[in-house]
Amino acid sequence: MTTTRRLAAILAADVAGYSRLMGQDEAGTLAAVRKLRAEVVEPKLSEHQGRLFKSMGDGFLVEFPSVVNAVACAVAIQKLMVEWNGDLPEDRRLQLRVGVHLGDVIAEDGDVYGDGVNVASRIEGLAPAGGVAVSAMVHDNIGSRLDLAFEDMGEQVLKNIDRPVRVYRAALRSGPPQMLTQSKATSGEAPPSVMPLKVYNETAGSHFHAGWVDPQKQSIAVLPFLNMSGDPEQEYFSDGITEDIITELSRFKDLFVVSRNSAFHFKGRSVKLQEVGRELSAKYVVEGSVRKSGNRVRITAQLIETATDNHIWAERYDRDLTDIFSVQDEVVRAIASAIPGQLSHQALDHTRRKPPENLTAYEYELRGRWAYLHWIEGLPSAICWYEKAVALDPNYDSARSGLGLMYAYSVYVLGNDPERMFPLAREQIARAVAGDGKNPRVHQQAAMIYHLMGERDLALAHAERALDLNPNDPMVLQTMGEVLSYSGRMIEALDWYERSAKIEPYAPDDQRLDCICDTYFMLRQYDKVLQIHSTYQNVPPFLYGVLGATLAQLGRVEEARAVIKERFYGNLLPGQDPVQMAKTQLAMCSRSEDRQHWAEGYRIAGLLE
Repeated sequence: MTTTRRLAAILAADVAGYSRLMGQDEAGTLAAVRKLRAEVVEPKLSEHQGRLFKSMGDGFLVEFPSVVNAVACAVAIQKLMVEWNGDLPEDRRLQLRVGVHLGDVIAEDGDVYGDGVNVASRIEGLAPAGGVAVSAMVHDNIGSRLDLAFEDMGEQVLKNIDRPVRVYRAALRSGPPQMLTQSKATSGEAPPSVMPLKVYNETAGSHFHAGWVDPQKQSIAVLPFLNMSGDPEQEYFSDGITEDIITELSRFKDLFVVSRNSAFHFKGRSVKLQEVGRELSAKYVVEGSVRKSGNRVRITAQLIETATDNHIWAERYDRDLTDIFSVQDEVVRAIASAIPGQLSHQALDHTRRKPPENLTAYEYELRGRWAYLHWIEGLPSAICWYEKAVALDPNYDSARSGLGLMYAYSVYVLGNDPERMFPLAREQIARAVAGDGKNPRVHQQAAMIYHLMGERDLALAHAERALDLNPNDPMVLQTMGEVLSYSGRMIEALDWYERSAKIEPYAPDDQRLDCICDTYFMLRQYDKVLQIHSTYQNVPPFLYGVLGATLAQLGRVEEARAVIKERFYGNLLPGQDPVQMAKTQLAMCSRSEDRQHWAEGYRIAGLLE
């Protein structure tokens, strides 16, 4: 055998979401990948003097004599991919992740291996779908020889690579939107395809992002429907009706729907609709009220153009409670029909939720949802209401998935025994998915449950399915970020949090921000964790774990131990076991280096021995 050692530029690429695509259409995906290779990849490799030395189904490895050629080829492929995908539906497009590294390799009888190949393959996993990531060696060698800008992703710990590698991401001028830096996001600049949303997350300040709205889509906000029942305890019902209408509208892929949390930011406030429209970048606003009395319900709704205060549509519905889901469908379809332009009803028709068989079960599910979202009654109360809903209607799959998620969350929030709660969560979500497999929220909650249990493959599969069914749901996007973050794909996770934040600029402290803190901790960007934590309000005690671990990693041991002792231990509920909570979190990490990183921080801070 002929063996030589040399310095080479290695390009590694694979198809993002390949397993999902194969699950949808195996034969069609294989044919599309072959066509992609023949029409895009191979011509560009030939043009840039690349030698394909290994192909692995959806991926390939290429050697180049020049690092400039390698990066130029990667960028050319990604730009051509946009045109090649053309008008294909989003869920059928092929997108590549590409990584490039310059390093020492061993060539043997046509094959190439060694650290140079391994590093390129690991870096490829850090590239966003449709993007290019390169090592510092590549970045430094390119210099100004290519008309490219790069974003520094910091030092990355790569699997089976001894030393951290600094990675950069190429900012492609055509292709998927890139993560904005803080300076750009807060200066009002926007890419040419989007316009700025003049509102910031109150809890996050300006440290993370400004939101953006796609001008190609009509934008709408559904304000909280007023509770006209004369009973404050009926607030859960009017809130639930509002949330369900928001969810149903968000399934129109060509309609930008402001999220529940952002719309509810205006609840109880006397504001002009023009102000709401400006803050949320909403061209239209839906207002309404709910009056529930016995078995009867009256729902009023109106659609208003914010710029002109022009009432486009209004209707009142007096129905039996048993017709509540038909009324919601009528409201959604009336709004969609009244908005100028043609909205496709296909997504709504194909993913319509399965209504419960028992109306009281629906009310119990709304109470559980309300308790969990508001944290006033708390998680134990939410579990109780969900259990009542499932007991009344065993086929109510939305209640089952919600109950499963509450069981899983209780391990972290309440310190419940994972050996008891996780099997209960698994049972509930398995039955929910089997019964209502086209409900995006069921798949989103399944992804979260499996994520919390550390079952990465199942979590990712359900996150991708939820994304296919409803790419406009901010919780779906956030969940994808959480799953990717604990899978070691932290930079990708930040992109998904950014996309979620575009739809939901107002989010509670203990939702998106704690996920972002975890991600920055695993990226070793401790200053970001401290900056975010300084903005928190009403923080549950378990969220102080990352603050203690961060201070510990910075060498501020006394502060770290004080945080764990005073803010974590000092605010625990009876029965909560902080050590068990920390160990269960470590099990969520798919990479041993991330588990060790958390464990070291917790140990120094005094949480673990």
